Amino acid sequence: MDNYDIKKHHAFVYEQIETIKNIYNIDYDNLFIRGKGIFGYLKNISKIRKKIKEYKPDLLHAHYGLSGLLSCLQRIVPVVITFHGSEIHSRFINILSSFASKLSKYNIYVAKHIREKMYFRPGRNFNIIPCGINPDESFVMDKDISSSRMKLTKENINILFAGAFDDLMKNYKLAKNAIQIISENKINLIELKGYNREEVTYLFNACDLFLLTSKNEGSPQTIKEAMACNCPIVATDVGEIRDIISDSEGCFITSFEPDDIAQKLKLAMEYGKRTNGREKIKRFDNNIIAEKIYSVYKDVLSKL
Repeated sequence: MDNYDIKKHHAFVYEQIETIKNIYNIDYDNLFIRGKGIFGYLKNISKIRKKIKEYKPDLLHAHYGLSGLLSCLQRIVPVVITFHGSEIHSRFINILSSFASKLSKYNIYVAKHIREKMYFRPGRNFNIIPCGINPDESFVMDKDISSSRMKLTKENINILFAGAFDDLMKNYKLAKNAIQIISENKINLIELKGYNREEVTYLFNACDLFLLTSKNEGSPQTIKEAMACNCPIVATDVGEIRDIISDSEGCFITSFEPDDIAQKLKLAMEYGKRTNGREKIKRFDNNIIAEKIYSVYKDVLSKL
């Protein structure tokens, strides 16, 4: 087992494979690819081959395009790749990831638009399977209790921002500009950074709404988690967010115009209660997602 803490750094991947393990009684190990850029990734090929020789897996499931490409450079075991969306934001990474999709036995895209924006799109052996959530991890709880736990006061309008302020893709500057238009000095914009899973659930329940102003997204886990906690949402129309939110009351899609975001923030504040989001996202339950991915594994292995 690699000493990388997958549960801490990629909780959604950990929960996915753990659910498959628990339902279908499979065994798995994980290997973290360390390095930056394509050359940093290539340095891991011997590590992958060593792990395969020691662990003797039936197949390898790689997450993200470059990890998939690296995994496909070995031809000992078949490879399944899940593309999460970051692959399409760079032309160079897109080309490499698209090439990997040609080498793998099966490709999973967490959102339809990701496959559509890849340079090469295999015509078969693919499926659109979003990452799921664990309802036991993201749940509804009393707002007063969660506010007390996270030391948030009722005097403020507490807005949880969808990421780190210094993450350019999360577009904090746009969120800040929209809030300045409202001219509400009691708004407390909270940076989603440095919290563990339990604390994030408390935040979703404690905050008055969740704000996402990202430039690009795939099928964002934070939106699903906010929905699971019945937290009102204001989000830019990127990735699969519109489909995830659907017609949930208290959830609003916005453009990239600060005035539009400010208006949607006001509507969310005026809504003034929790949403029906948890009811709307049952299709993202990890038990359902696990069944789909396990079917992919069986399909790949049956064709060897």
